[in-house]
Amino acid sequence: MEEQVVEVEMESVGDEADGSALIPFQLQFDKPVPFQVKMAEWNPEKDLLAIVTDDSKVLLHRFNWQRLWTVFPGKSISSLCWSPDGKVIALGTEDGSIFLHDVENGKMLRSMKTHNVAVICLNWEEDALKVVDRDNHFVYEDRTARFFPPPPQVPRMPGLSDGDLEEATQQLSSVSCQRFNILCSGDRDGCICFNIFGIFPIGKINIHSIVLPNCLGTNYQYQLKNASISKVALSRDLCQLEVLCSGELIELGTNTNCNDTSVGLHCLNLDTSIFLNRKNELHQVAQQASNIEDLVEVVRASISVMSKQWADAMSMFNSKFGALASLITDHGSYSNPQDEFLSLHLGVRTSPALQQFLLNSLGEAGVKRLSKTVDNAGKELRTVLNEHLQPALEIIGFRVGELRGLSRWRARYKSVGLVGKLMDNVTESAGMLLVQAERFSRVLTIVLFLFQNFFNWVLKCTKILLQEPIDQVQQANSELVVVFLKFFFQSDPVEQLLDAKCSVEVDRGTMKRIEQLIAFGGYKDRTFLERTLASECNKLEQCLKEAFLMPFSTVSETVACKGIAPLFPVPTPVSSTSPLIPMSINYYKEEIDGSSELDKASRSLTDYTCFKVLDGSLGLKNCIGIIRGFMTGLNPSMDREESCLDAVLVHLPDQYECVDLSLYKENQIVLLLNESESNSDTSERSLMVMIQASDLPFISVPLCMSDNIFFLHQLEDSVMSLDLDIGKFRDIPHHVTAPLAVSASRGLACVFSSNRHALVYILDEDEDEISEME
Repeated sequence: MEEQVVEVEMESVGDEADGSALIPFQLQFDKPVPFQVKMAEWNPEKDLLAIVTDDSKVLLHRFNWQRLWTVFPGKSISSLCWSPDGKVIALGTEDGSIFLHDVENGKMLRSMKTHNVAVICLNWEEDALKVVDRDNHFVYEDRTARFFPPPPQVPRMPGLSDGDLEEATQQLSSVSCQRFNILCSGDRDGCICFNIFGIFPIGKINIHSIVLPNCLGTNYQYQLKNASISKVALSRDLCQLEVLCSGELIELGTNTNCNDTSVGLHCLNLDTSIFLNRKNELHQVAQQASNIEDLVEVVRASISVMSKQWADAMSMFNSKFGALASLITDHGSYSNPQDEFLSLHLGVRTSPALQQFLLNSLGEAGVKRLSKTVDNAGKELRTVLNEHLQPALEIIGFRVGELRGLSRWRARYKSVGLVGKLMDNVTESAGMLLVQAERFSRVLTIVLFLFQNFFNWVLKCTKILLQEPIDQVQQANSELVVVFLKFFFQSDPVEQLLDAKCSVEVDRGTMKRIEQLIAFGGYKDRTFLERTLASECNKLEQCLKEAFLMPFSTVSETVACKGIAPLFPVPTPVSSTSPLIPMSINYYKEEIDGSSELDKASRSLTDYTCFKVLDGSLGLKNCIGIIRGFMTGLNPSMDREESCLDAVLVHLPDQYECVDLSLYKENQIVLLLNESESNSDTSERSLMVMIQASDLPFISVPLCMSDNIFFLHQLEDSVMSLDLDIGKFRDIPHHVTAPLAVSASRGLACVFSSNRHALVYILDEDEDEISEME
């Protein structure tokens, strides 16, 4: 094998560097960490480092190593990433959940269960096209703020302090929706999920079901079997998704593999251009749908709070008046409390049981206390109804109307997937829920008035039995006392309307009038009066789920594979017990002179994919591979046989092995190398090396091969050797472990050592910038 030396023209710098020479890696901190770190990411906008320890704690540190907060999700964390604005951190777990946490205080903003197995990788990317076309009349604008005040917050459950309930749903939506962005997540079973703004699911694909383009120069098509995703990265224009995954290439329609060595690490290029082409529509659907879901949560919490408050008041009422039934039984009578009160009201008699109840068990103080309890509960229900439930329903109605308008633009919005019939069902259900809220308000008013009238009458009767003056007792309506005793003493219509399992009885006359109204048009539901407020909320949620599933399905069906690059073979598909392969996907800015701002935004980013080649693969040992421009290099008009890719293989010094690698700004690659063998006379040694990607001799390699599907096989005779004597490096006097965290925007690197230390380096030579970050 012929090897060439990579001549990287950079200065070697050790700990004894000359003061006049540049110091590429200036050690800032060497801080102990409580547990071994398994993941770390720098904030893209601030000097903040998020690390995940082996005990699944998330720690957020400033650049000066001041700890801001610690979060323990209670589940094993398998991946993390930051939102593009640096205000939210996403955590993937072993059970398939994704948690979003606020950078300010660490509180959880949202939890989602989008996967069934461990979330291996996360990537959160926003639209990089900052230039807005002035002639584009369809740029999304949320008009809700013009007509409505800020959305209501989730009401608090009685007895909870201010800090016991999160109020983060609107906060997450308002923070993340400034720019169109997508959170992409991949799991161990080969599923990839897309969430707009990190919260609204817009698509899900399984790479096992994707038909792969011809990768062997034959007329057959292939699929991946037993695939596991290792890394995903969306392009800055959101048009393409690069996926690094391991799996077995299977000929479509058969159960046989391509050849004996088809199991390996592959790089896929998926077409996600719908995110760019339908960006404005998707933005509006996601914005409206996310806010609707937040408001539905306000409605559901409001119903729950009202139910709890009213149930507590009725429990006290029933416990007090339930004593009368026991007294009646003790006195040997077969009547019931209602008959006893009706007899007292009609002046027939006052039984000993009722007299004992009014004078001893209940008393004047007990009547006043019950009256105040029910009255306070009614006020609380009105507050929740007026300040949370009804405002939320009004805004839901407006936002649903906006989406319903989109669904009617079938020619333009068809690709988004909004279906007019489903949106009509959502509109009707939202309107019925608002009608149910107004109905509940009327019923609550009537019931509260009847309760207070009944308590006034009971208080008057008690004072008469006690031979006390009744001048200060409010006059009660006798007819309403009878109505309360006959219909509401044992029946609670307020609780009934708040219970999702109850059904409301409606008289025939009312149903006949409803049918007459339906004949005039406007809505189709004939049984809405038989449902409760809670069941109507459930119906709205079901209609929303069906309506929002259509855009999800539409987007999922449009994602297809544009190209595949089989990298190198592996013994078996990578599993949870397999050793991790160091790999990295990132973009470098490459200025284009004489181009428009729009062209620069869309074409000035070149993707670089770095990975360690497993020893023994393709006859190679201790090598790393670098692919340049996989996303931008595939030409759709070019034949598969003519597709090429720029790549290079770099052989590391034999005495070192690659622990981790990461891409850095200005076309640089940072490597962490451990000394593979150390003599007993010498201490362990590690290196942090930086090489210039533009200095590497990339070779254009055809993607399609008939004799060997792994295209890196063509580079076996042109492996570049890395010479540490002429590279930019830093000595570390002990072994280091993954991860290597690099901040391309801030010039920071954090290396974690095997003795539980975090080594923070400044990668920039500008001293002013260093002092500014401090």
